[in-house]
Amino acid sequence: MSDKKRLVVGISGASGAIYGIRLLELLEKAGIETHLVVSRAAKATIAAETGRTLAEVMSLASVSYPPDDIGAAISSGSFHTLGMIVAPCSMRSLAEIAQGMSSSLLTRAADVTLKERRRLVLLVRETPLHSGHLRNMLAVSELGAIVAPPVPAFYSNPQSLEEMVDHTLGRALDLFGIECGRVRRWQGMRGSG
Repeated sequence: MSDKKRLVVGISGASGAIYGIRLLELLEKAGIETHLVVSRAAKATIAAETGRTLAEVMSLASVSYPPDDIGAAISSGSFHTLGMIVAPCSMRSLAEIAQGMSSSLLTRAADVTLKERRRLVLLVRETPLHSGHLRNMLAVSELGAIVAPPVPAFYSNPQSLEEMVDHTLGRALDLFGIECGRVRRWQGMRGSG
């Protein structure tokens, strides 16, 4: 196994492409090798929400793969990683992961992460949720994944959207033991009587 710490990053087509992009930036600063797969739908979401091109986003990763590359390193359990974060995770990707159906490299890499008993964190993005969404969240949780919707933490008193995004991603990286220096840790209530 390589001494370098590796994390697989998936960006699906759900709204919230900034989570995946900012995650790549934070991981680079933390010295983590990133292996990126971007779904076909994410290309349009990235352009619409961030103004960035797919090439710009892919250049942020150590290694990137096309969504249909079934021979990619991340499609095999013998390729050692810390695990995978899908940020954001669409309901379609969630459903495929929950049912063990891999129609793309993104969902195949997530399936490999689960079967190898590695950490899989899904920043699911949808609201409101219907029963099918909730059942799929329960199913992936029962398989060992962590469902971590990108819900802002207001106790950190964020002053910008970037601070809210960074805090959410910092908490997701906490799940891998990766410190990115972007989380304002809760210190308890001060001045309450």
